[in-house]
Amino acid sequence: MNQQGTTITGALRQACAAQHEAIEALLQLDQAALRREHYERVLAGFGAFVPAWEARLRPHLPAALRGWFDQRSRAPLLARDLAALGLQPFPMDDPVAALALADTGAVFGSLYVLEGSALGGQLIARVVRERWGLGPDNGAAYFNGWGARTGAMWAEFRERLAQALGEDDAALGSACAAAVATFAALRACFEHVLDHGPAAA
Repeated sequence: MNQQGTTITGALRQACAAQHEAIEALLQLDQAALRREHYERVLAGFGAFVPAWEARLRPHLPAALRGWFDQRSRAPLLARDLAALGLQPFPMDDPVAALALADTGAVFGSLYVLEGSALGGQLIARVVRERWGLGPDNGAAYFNGWGARTGAMWAEFRERLAQALGEDDAALGSACAAAVATFAALRACFEHVLDHGPAAA
């Protein structure tokens, strides 16, 4: 990663720090006392959020990047988990209806949030594997994500992020605003989800 890419991700990380801490505190997925019911409820919430987010973001990508984006989709992994655990996506109105993606900077800022979550998913995958024996084939595909490839995919995303934003301060500002808004949408989604019971099939 070149200096420019490091500066961009550093700016995004700083802009999102408070929102990132808030969503981690809300989800509490890395806790030793994690309950199976809570895990399943969160998974059902992601089952509602991620497909809606992907559908919202994809049309705003440059056409040349849509195949790349489709290859990185984790929505099929969520569908596999929900089926394995007998769950449905949590019922709710579109959780990203208000998310504005007016330019390339905003698109990549929003991508930064979900791409970055794949890194944290590796820790959660270890927790649920140790507690309940869940893995990619029986309820933890989403958090397992790309497994050993996750670090390399994150590095490749950061390269594309740097290419997309370049040295354009306005684009970086738009990316930071969209990243914060994406975290806010996630937080609003899960404040709703965690106030209800899990969505059993």
